[in-house]
Amino acid sequence: MLRGLDIRDMLIIDRLELSFQPGLNVLTGETGAGKSILLDSLGFVLGWRGRAELVRAGAAQGEVQAVFDLPADHPARAILRDAGLPEEDELILRRINTSDGRKTAWVNDRRCSGEVLRRLSETLLELHGQHDDRGLLNPRGHRDLLDEFGKLSGHRDKVRAAWRAVAEKRKALDLAQAALEKVRAEEEFLRHAVAELDSLDPQPGEEDELDARRRLMQGAERIREDINKAAQALGSDGAEGRAGDALRWLEDAADKADGQLDEPIAALGRALVELDEAASGVTRCLETLSFDPLELEQTEERLFAIRALARKHDIVPTELGALADDLRGKLWALDQGDADVRVLRQVLTDAEAVYDASAQALSAARTKAAKRLDKAMMAELAPLKMDRAIFETTIAEAEPGPSGCDDVSFTVATNPGAPSGPLARIASGGELSRFLLALKVCLTGANSGLTLIFDEIDRGVGGATADAVGRRLSQLAGAGQVLVVTHSPQVAALAAHHWRVEKRVSQDQTLSTVTELRESARVDEIARMLSGDTITPEARSAAQALMGG
Repeated sequence: MLRGLDIRDMLIIDRLELSFQPGLNVLTGETGAGKSILLDSLGFVLGWRGRAELVRAGAAQGEVQAVFDLPADHPARAILRDAGLPEEDELILRRINTSDGRKTAWVNDRRCSGEVLRRLSETLLELHGQHDDRGLLNPRGHRDLLDEFGKLSGHRDKVRAAWRAVAEKRKALDLAQAALEKVRAEEEFLRHAVAELDSLDPQPGEEDELDARRRLMQGAERIREDINKAAQALGSDGAEGRAGDALRWLEDAADKADGQLDEPIAALGRALVELDEAASGVTRCLETLSFDPLELEQTEERLFAIRALARKHDIVPTELGALADDLRGKLWALDQGDADVRVLRQVLTDAEAVYDASAQALSAARTKAAKRLDKAMMAELAPLKMDRAIFETTIAEAEPGPSGCDDVSFTVATNPGAPSGPLARIASGGELSRFLLALKVCLTGANSGLTLIFDEIDRGVGGATADAVGRRLSQLAGAGQVLVVTHSPQVAALAAHHWRVEKRVSQDQTLSTVTELRESARVDEIARMLSGDTITPEARSAAQALMGG
């Protein structure tokens, strides 16, 4: 509930403090007195987009503060928590507009953005008038209004969840199909590359081994001749043979040398052992260096093939094995891809079936709610002197979406036999106001937490019709708080709280003031609304009759 509104230096208001109450609050006054300025100021502190120039001439800045009561279960509390703002039982909104156009806002003394104000305003207040494009005149909002009336949020949540599931499954299928197409586009390359790698079958470390063997065979011819000479020099025709002859000669002479040849004979024996080991090692080396020229050719061919394949794929030879595994994996994915896509396509089909069932259930619920709304509207239109009008909620098939597959629109025929059509085209200003009022009465149960503001909704009606409008406004106010800007004495007479807006000139400045009216002052104001500037005794009597009725 809006409890207070404090306005300073806005347009033609210098200082104004208003305290509002539950029930029907009425603001009256002559045209141009400043009633719309109050609404502009309230819209400003709520973050609504409105007039560009709001600061009073000569003032450095304008300021508006609005105070709301916030029950424990009020939806504004969730917005405050999300924004990291203090959550209290009293919600204080304050906004300043400097003369150079800068705007600054606070919520409970904490800075905030205009976007946060606008989100809060949606939970706090609704403004309606003859040109209300947020409700009846905007077909895009009709479906939400019907769902609100029918209490279909549970149905709608199921449809939205099913729609999200369909979107997720469709995305997964699209990604799988795109990946499959990408792999399929390089299938020929993959199969050729894998066949080539499988045919060559490079082994880990093989390139290093082949390179070492190749270098060894290439150098063998250069060193083999010297090693062979060494083998001959060490063999039986060389050092080993001569040493053996020397040993035999010494052993033959040893008996006659009185032991002087024992040490030389022993040393020569050891030398023969070492010579034998050396000769054996040289022989083994010669055997190792013995190779078939065809082996060198084959070694070089395989080494060059491995290196060429690595260059072809722009990798080092040691990575060929990993490449082969990767390409085989892609081929496997290609071979398995069709099966995976078939599974994902079935999953999507199942999700679409769940969505279709949920959407059809929501459509059926909307059809029932539409009939109830039409009946409720007809019951409300009769007291508003529109008992011959026909209100109909039409539901047409629409493209599936997160809110179902229905287009909802409100149509009217103002007289029997007349064609029905959209409200904005068929209904006159006064008729449109009454249609809007009737709908708000039908929806009041769902919106009782909101402060409702009606800006001259009774324009174009009078007499008994204006009285009926006033009584419906009073009925709405019984569930919460309603603020009405009106020129109708019948509406003003039903107010629980009444303010008069008027202009005055002070020191060559035109200022707007608002005065709360008590009983006698209310009688005079309603009499003025009935008779004009000159208030007659008859007008006072009529005003008292309206207030007493």
